[in-house]
Amino acid sequence: MRWWIPLTVICLVSPVALSAPSDEEVQAALETGLVTQFGGQLSQAKDKASSKATGMVMQAMDLLGVPYKRGGSSESSGFDCSGFVRHLYEKSVGQLLPRRAEEQARSTEVIEREELKPGDLVFFNTMRRAFSHVGMYVGDGKFIHAPRAGKSVKIEDMRSAYWQKRFNGARRLPLDSEPTKP
Repeated sequence: MRWWIPLTVICLVSPVALSAPSDEEVQAALETGLVTQFGGQLSQAKDKASSKATGMVMQAMDLLGVPYKRGGSSESSGFDCSGFVRHLYEKSVGQLLPRRAEEQARSTEVIEREELKPGDLVFFNTMRRAFSHVGMYVGDGKFIHAPRAGKSVKIEDMRSAYWQKRFNGARRLPLDSEPTKP
């Protein structure tokens, strides 16, 4: 079932597509059940995102449903929140982020919530300490993350009461810089 998510995203946001889908095409896909609500949101976000960020969001969507694993950093073993973000940046744009969420926050550029674009990092206080949880912004107030034990990678709305109360800030890693590998 996971194969249709990247296919849908590629069709909607691919920079190599001959033309962007019309509103009617997006609506028809939504009505036939071929696209989830997030496909429409990604379609709206495609004009705002760089091609690197778009690729990263597409790869993140392909990881929906991968189970949470404390300390996990791969699709085969599962992810924790910072391992998920680190994996996305390394595989999508070749930039290696630190391993822990708080280190990722310190190593990236602070941005305002209103400046968020797909591919930016969003941080939350979920363990009574700042920057204890991280996810990747996908657009329209939503983010994708590896939530906790017993759950799997999923998309959530930052505007829900739970996430609003715990929001610590947004960060950006310039995607036009050279890849950094250890």
